[in-house]
Amino acid sequence: MKVTVWNEYRHEQENEEVRQVYPKGIHQAIAQFLTDEHKVTTATLDQPEHGLTESVLAQTDVLIWWGHKAHDEVDDAIVDRVKAHVLNGMGLIVLHSGHFSKIFKTLMGTTCDLKWREADDRERLWVIDPTHPITTGLPSYFELDKEEMYGEHFDIPAPDETIFISWFEGGEVFRSGATFKRGNGKIFYFRPGHETYPTYYNNYVQQVIRNAVKWAQPQATPKHDYGNAQPLEHITKK
Repeated sequence: MKVTVWNEYRHEQENEEVRQVYPKGIHQAIAQFLTDEHKVTTATLDQPEHGLTESVLAQTDVLIWWGHKAHDEVDDAIVDRVKAHVLNGMGLIVLHSGHFSKIFKTLMGTTCDLKWREADDRERLWVIDPTHPITTGLPSYFELDKEEMYGEHFDIPAPDETIFISWFEGGEVFRSGATFKRGNGKIFYFRPGHETYPTYYNNYVQQVIRNAVKWAQPQATPKHDYGNAQPLEHITKK
């Protein structure tokens, strides 16, 4: 498959703590563990058209999105372009603070707001749908020693499928893995991935993303025509 990993790539350039964790950027860390199976390209906010030109998206089977501090800088025309490709069948994986991205909020139709806290919480992610392909190769739960807390209520539409629920050391819980369908496209939201923690080096987190890419790939489903339609059969005038 052809996978595009999109990242703001701002924290890594502006914050030494983040740069120590992801010296080449979060997008490159994610791309690295996907290249064994897929053709992977990367794109960032400050590239022309945010690196998401029509030609790039036309060649993308699955788009992975990480954003945090510059959601408002994403051009609305690019958001509309990405949305059109999702509706036409491109898969979309939204990671961590991408819940506040324009593209995710547009596709969800809600605020996508939540509770949060940066306090080095331990996170335990429980698999609650062990039959789902995104959970292939995982134990019944796995833990991250330190993560940013996200807590309910998470203002999203009821997911088509809830795959993971997280418990945090401070007591909160969160729907940390959820799927949605929009048009012909599949969307997966996955919570972990705060920029100051080495979350994307975790083997289980990598396995989830690998599985999600396979799950979200475009399917050979019918492409429907909309609008005014000619009859398939002869209509007898009454």
